[in-house]
Amino acid sequence: MAGLTAVAALGLTACGGGNTTSDTTADGGSGDGAKIITAAVGYDTDNYDPGTTTSALALAANWHTMEGLTELDPATREVYPALAAELPTKVDDTTYEVTLRDGAMFSDGTEVTPADVVAAFNRTMDGFYAPMLGFIDSVEPNGDNAVTIKTKYPFSLVNERISLVKVVPAGQTDDELKSAPIGTGPYKMTEAVKSKHVKFAKNENYNGDRPAGADEMRWDILVDDTARVTAMSEGSVVAMENVPSVSRSLLEGKVEMESKQGFNLPFVMFNTQKAPFNDAKVRQAVLYGINAQELIDNTLDGTAKAATSFLPESHPNYHEASEVYTYDPEKSKELLKEAGVEDLHFTLNTTDHGWIANMAPLIQQQLGAAGITVDTIDTQASGAMYSNVTDVDDPQFDVVLAPGDPSVFGNDPDLLMNWWYGDNAWTQKRSGWKGSEGYNKLHELMDKAVRATGDEQQDLWNQSYDVIAEEVPIYPLFHRSVTSAWNDDKVEGFQPIALTGISFLDVNVK
Repeated sequence: MAGLTAVAALGLTACGGGNTTSDTTADGGSGDGAKIITAAVGYDTDNYDPGTTTSALALAANWHTMEGLTELDPATREVYPALAAELPTKVDDTTYEVTLRDGAMFSDGTEVTPADVVAAFNRTMDGFYAPMLGFIDSVEPNGDNAVTIKTKYPFSLVNERISLVKVVPAGQTDDELKSAPIGTGPYKMTEAVKSKHVKFAKNENYNGDRPAGADEMRWDILVDDTARVTAMSEGSVVAMENVPSVSRSLLEGKVEMESKQGFNLPFVMFNTQKAPFNDAKVRQAVLYGINAQELIDNTLDGTAKAATSFLPESHPNYHEASEVYTYDPEKSKELLKEAGVEDLHFTLNTTDHGWIANMAPLIQQQLGAAGITVDTIDTQASGAMYSNVTDVDDPQFDVVLAPGDPSVFGNDPDLLMNWWYGDNAWTQKRSGWKGSEGYNKLHELMDKAVRATGDEQQDLWNQSYDVIAEEVPIYPLFHRSVTSAWNDDKVEGFQPIALTGISFLDVNVK
C-alpha cells in the first residue's frame, strides 16, 4: 500500500460552525404525519464528494445516501454486501467477480450499471483514496450486471477495502458530487447548508436490506459542545454524537448514553532524523516517562484506555505488544543512560485541539520526574503545525503531540498501520523513519501479511505491532472512547459507534 502521502497529509476536517434552530419536533411530527429523525452533529463541511472528502460529517452522511459494492457496518465494523448481491467471488488469487444487486437504482430513479461501478472505481483510484486502493490493477464490466476486479498481487482484504469506493452515476460532475451526490443508499440528501443543517428524505428507489426507518432526517450542525448537549437535553433532537465527558452528568437520567472503545488516539511523533531521537532507546525513554493513565483520568474523565499495542484491546486483531509503556520514570533514566544521553531537553509541538493542548503541561510535568525537560510547548492550529513545523524541507522539530483516527476509512490493521508507517508523508518527511532498518523490517512483515490469511496473517500482524512498539517513531498514548446519546422513547434500533460520526442505519422512529 505504497504512497499514502495525499491521505496522510490530511485529517478528518471539523470546520467551525454555528448553532441552528430546530424547525421540527423531536418526536417525528412535522404537521403532515411524517416520521422524522433529528440529530445533533459535531462537525461541519461543504464537501460531500465520496471520492475526495475527509470530513467526519460527510463520511457519516454518505453512509446513509450511498453504497459501495461492500460496506463496513458503522457499529460492528463487519463487512457485508451492499450494492453487491453478495460478497465478491474469488476466481483465482488475483481475480474477483462481483454481481450487482438486482434492480438497484440511484435515488434519481436511473438504473445502476457496471459502467457506473467502473467509473466510480477509476475516479476513486485516481484521487484521495488511491493509496488505500493501490492493490487494484483494474475493474472491468462483466456482462450486464457484474464487474471483474483484478488485483496486482494476492490481497486478502479485498472485501473490506473496496467499501471505500461509493458508486455514483458516471455522469455526475465534481461540483454535483461535492454539493449533492446521488447514490443508492436508503436515504437521499435534499439539502446541505454549511454550519446549519443537512436534510435527508427516504429514497423510494432503494431495494436493499437496510431500508430507511424514517421519512426524513435533519442533522443540526452544532459544533459547539454546549449547544449539542443543550439540544439533546431539551429534546429538540433524538440523538447526538460525541458527548463530552464533562457533560455526561447533564444528560444522565434523561436519555440513553453509551461509550464505545474506539481507535481515536493522541500520538507522540519523534524526528528520527535528529539526534538523539534517531536512537530508539531515547524514544522509548520519553514514552516510559509519560503517565497515560493520569492523562486519561485528569483530562478525559477516564474515557480512554492506555495503549498496550498500536491497536486498542477492543480491535478483533489486537495483540499485546512486546513493549508496553507503563509509566516508569526509573526505566526512562536507565534507557537514557544506555543511550549515553544526559540532560535530555526538547520542544514539544502540539496541535490546538482542546484535549491535546490540555495534556501538554501535564506531560511536561511527568517527564520532569524522569529527568527529561520540555523547554517549550509550542501549540498551533493543526494545519499550521504541519505546514510550518513538520512538512518543511529538513524539519528541525523534536517531538510532536497530535491526534489521529484513520479508522473511519477502514478497520483492517494494514490500512491503520499504513496510515502512519506507510511510504508516505509521515515516514518520508514527518518522522523521517522511511528507509531505516525498523521501517524495512515492518514493511517486509506487512507485505507478507496482506497476502496471508487466518493464523498466519495474525502472526505476521502481531510481529508488526511488536516492531512498531519497539521502534516507536510514532506511537499512541491511549485510545479514546466515543460517547453517543439517544432518546429510546423516540427511536428504536439506535447503536452507538466507536467512530467519529453517527449512524441511523436500521433505526426506526417509534
